[in-house]
Amino acid sequence: MNKDSKPPVDIASLRAKLAATKGQQYWRSLEELAGTKEFDEMLHREFPRQASEWPSTLDRRSFLKLMAASLALAGLSSCGVQPEEKIVPYVRMPEGVVPGLPTMYATAFVMGGYATGVLVRSYEGRPTKVEGNPAHPASLGASDIFRQASILTLYDPDRSQVITRRGLVTPWERFVDEIRPVLDAQLALQGSGLRILTETVTSPTLASQCQALLQRFPQARWHQYDPAGSDAMREGARLAFGNYLDTYYRIDAADVIFSLDSDFLCYGPASLRYSREFASRRKPRQSEGSMNRLYVAESSATNTGATADHRLPLKPSQIEQAARLLAREIGLEAVQASRMTLSDKQQRWVIAVAKDLQAHRGSSVVIPGEYQPAAVHAIVHAINQALGNAGRTVVYTDPVEARPENQLASLNALVSDMKAGIVDVLLMVGGNPVFDAPADLEFTKALNNVPLRIHLGLYDDETSSQSHWHIPQAHPLETWSDARAFDGTVTIMQPLIAPLFNGISAHEILSVFLGQTGVSSHDIVRNFWRSKQGESGFEDFWHDALNNGIVPATAAPARNALLAGSPASWTPAEAQVEEMEIAFRPDPTIWDGRFANNGWLQELPKPLTKLTWDNAAIMAPATAQRLGLAPADLVGLNYKGRVQNFPVFILPGQPDGSVTVHFGYGRTRTGKVGSGTGFDAYRLRTSDAPWFGGGLSIQKTGERYPLSVTQEHHAMEGRAPVRYGTLADYLKDPEFARKEVEIPARGETLYPEFKYEGYAWGMSIDLNACTGCSACVVACQSENNVPIVGKEQVANSREMHWLRIDQYFS
Repeated sequence: MNKDSKPPVDIASLRAKLAATKGQQYWRSLEELAGTKEFDEMLHREFPRQASEWPSTLDRRSFLKLMAASLALAGLSSCGVQPEEKIVPYVRMPEGVVPGLPTMYATAFVMGGYATGVLVRSYEGRPTKVEGNPAHPASLGASDIFRQASILTLYDPDRSQVITRRGLVTPWERFVDEIRPVLDAQLALQGSGLRILTETVTSPTLASQCQALLQRFPQARWHQYDPAGSDAMREGARLAFGNYLDTYYRIDAADVIFSLDSDFLCYGPASLRYSREFASRRKPRQSEGSMNRLYVAESSATNTGATADHRLPLKPSQIEQAARLLAREIGLEAVQASRMTLSDKQQRWVIAVAKDLQAHRGSSVVIPGEYQPAAVHAIVHAINQALGNAGRTVVYTDPVEARPENQLASLNALVSDMKAGIVDVLLMVGGNPVFDAPADLEFTKALNNVPLRIHLGLYDDETSSQSHWHIPQAHPLETWSDARAFDGTVTIMQPLIAPLFNGISAHEILSVFLGQTGVSSHDIVRNFWRSKQGESGFEDFWHDALNNGIVPATAAPARNALLAGSPASWTPAEAQVEEMEIAFRPDPTIWDGRFANNGWLQELPKPLTKLTWDNAAIMAPATAQRLGLAPADLVGLNYKGRVQNFPVFILPGQPDGSVTVHFGYGRTRTGKVGSGTGFDAYRLRTSDAPWFGGGLSIQKTGERYPLSVTQEHHAMEGRAPVRYGTLADYLKDPEFARKEVEIPARGETLYPEFKYEGYAWGMSIDLNACTGCSACVVACQSENNVPIVGKEQVANSREMHWLRIDQYFS
């Protein structure tokens, strides 16, 4: 979709058209299905409109703004001297660096606190490409869009480059000197005015430092907050078992999988592993039971839902109703029934799933959505126990997080202390709470009550602007650290390059608060592990841990988990009857906003919507028709007395009566690429309903907002790229897909036929296994340093991705 206005599509006529169709029909957009004049005109132009023109609107300044990090990646040869500490290459260790030959190093990237192991390719001390680590349990050799794009962030010239005090450039030594008397004063008060705010911590070394800090300042408080955190999962486990437990799944052992609003194949600490295990069971063989079966009930369209064999769109509040109905159908009569708003057809769907799960006791799994309330997680724990899945397809461990807690409650407590004026010093280690804290907490207002505010961040961002001290944070490829994977396995993270902008690590700033100035991250991490392993054999341990990318014997052991109390106490949520609901989700490409300045991720088409450079209010065709809305209409979303404008995006498969908005956009202070893009959904998000709620109202503004969407680009007119068959069709004739007629026929060409001799190379994609995660698209862009072109040029079909993932509806 480009800037040209499009007439609204008649949804009723489309439904009639589909009802009259026999067999499977595939289409890429509502406009294609309707066969509008505008779509046909676009389709029959061999080249997109204005493709032969280069508009004057893209000036030198705009070009450099978009290309800055890519140019740095392409041209940087040595912006810093390698650290003097020894780092260990993976697989091979040459005697010396050979120019032009890469060396692979094992390390990890952390997201949401959890580590995913990677191998980083380095040319002469310059990291250039990230791949998965086959030896790491969370990777198994795979990586995702965020790890692939991390190289661009490393070389981003918009990253914070200097320490500032009230906006003035200040040396690190000055910060150390000025913080020392402040800490001495807090020592006399036992730290009663000191607060530390971090993101989720699984790092054993960082956790040890935080605990040491609390011992030095007994009255201090350590808070954690992650805007895309897992409070519901933690509280669901405590509701079910009486204490915090972690859960992970053995997807390869499950014949039947039921996801209750979980995009487990594409996002989460174990998603890469789950995707690999899922794909291993999607290969048709000469037996009916070889392939798994995936059911998905979801409130927002996801890649996992698109991969499902059977999918049911539900409003967010109806997911709990489905969970309670499922529990009662498999014999958990103690689970209270909800006030039902599910239709008869939807209830029959859930009952059919219950029968399939019961037929596969011990070889099935039910996965709760990370954004569903604690009651849903507790019910699912009871369901998996009743089905005999615990210990088989479901594994329980002690928490991997260093200190599991309800993070929203922790942040609320911090805000209360700041408002009360009892916080004298606040150290914020990473994160951006001024931007992403729930709107009702008024974090910025409370923060301004704190006499001394210090922020360690990768960018000079919204939180930095409200802090007295801003300290540039080292990139994960620039510093030593450690972190745990979803199962507890530790990776010791080693740098591949000296900090390009003199960044400081979290370990180094905490060491200052511990009175240990001048200690490097390398020494802090190494000394921690020396204290754990002892002197005997430590050098061999250190070498092997760095070489392999994992610390052996650090995975959390599986444990038994018994339900605490009766499920009857898990009170149903009040049903949202005839109310418009809103669902908040992290953006699929820029996540919670931390990747907003990464051009590769901004221009990556988002799953299902194929939207770039923006977010939108995603709604079902029926919802849009009822409200008289067309794509790209600018509307005001009014939720709990707060109003935020969003453009409309109409998506088949979105549940009727629910609007999904992705947070992370609307940044005002991040860099030249990300500032000013999209709309800020955090302005509507509140601490009492962080993921969804009812009572949304929508008002037309009378304006329109152009969206750049790649869904209709490169249409395969007249061809049959989608070839469909059931497992029974395949078992009857494994060659059925090859027998379809090619359009155009092989001989219909202007070129003379060429006889190929010897090897012919090609690439095939197993669509039974592909989840549409787009990691291959970003990997190709990273490998070849493919440039971005910006929103306006994407609208003119000029995006330069060498790979694309087409999305078809049926």
